Amino acid sequence: MVADCGANCARWFLCLANFVFIAVSTGVLIAGTWLAADKASFINLTINVTSSEINPANSSNGDAEKILKEFVEPAVIEQAAYILIALGAFLFIISFLGYCGAIKESRVLLTAYGIFLIIIFALQIALILLSTIYKSQAEHHSKGFLKTSLSKYYTTGTNKDAVTHSWDLVMAHMSCCGVDGAEDFRTAKLFVQKSSAEGLGRQVPESCCILTGDPLSLRPEDPSCISNPTHSNSYLATGCYHKFSNIVNDNVNIVIGVVVVVAATQLLAIIFSFCLCRAVGEERDYHYKY
Repeated sequence: MVADCGANCARWFLCLANFVFIAVSTGVLIAGTWLAADKASFINLTINVTSSEINPANSSNGDAEKILKEFVEPAVIEQAAYILIALGAFLFIISFLGYCGAIKESRVLLTAYGIFLIIIFALQIALILLSTIYKSQAEHHSKGFLKTSLSKYYTTGTNKDAVTHSWDLVMAHMSCCGVDGAEDFRTAKLFVQKSSAEGLGRQVPESCCILTGDPLSLRPEDPSCISNPTHSNSYLATGCYHKFSNIVNDNVNIVIGVVVVVAATQLLAIIFSFCLCRAVGEERDYHYKY
């Protein structure tokens, strides 16, 4: 064990930080595995745990079960589960290297941990630079992805899926409509088909309207809003992308603060891992000589 005070501080910092990340990554892995194996029970538990005045669990049992069944239908949920599993596994491996390397004072594990962190840090810097340089292209592709999800998957009526419920949740709580506005629903194929079958002359979903009461109940203040949306009864001119951009810009200091904290933590972990690695090497050289 290294006797140097600085090296010991670095050792215990790495042990503590990586133990926390091991616990978090294990939780992410469990959640992803559970979601992949049994989507319905996972979401049902989530709804029950986070129950509040705006939660579908407070609806009648039949309505809650219906919403749950619709929400777990599409492959989007399975894809989210696999993403969680991959993310959890990646974080677990990196954290495990750092924790075992620090607790066992293994130069091999500490070096591998430090190199992985350098690669991740470099990729983050590259991503930030590319996003800044190609800001307009990034916005274009982000909008394209959102518009595609809306035009291909958004629907209305009784057969709503996870994408539709997600969009409804976002629009109801952010007080916005579509990606750029109500005109996005004119190209939403499933929405147009179901609206025509309804025969209500629907132009926009209820979530685009100014709502009353429980947001998740999607009750428009003006019942005629869905067929005759105006600036006074809906958010037809307020796109969610623009609204989200404004929220980010209004809280840019918080965003910058989070980025700085994450970057500083990664840099400290990199520095401490190599300092501890060097201290371990010097300690072993000393014992070898004397």
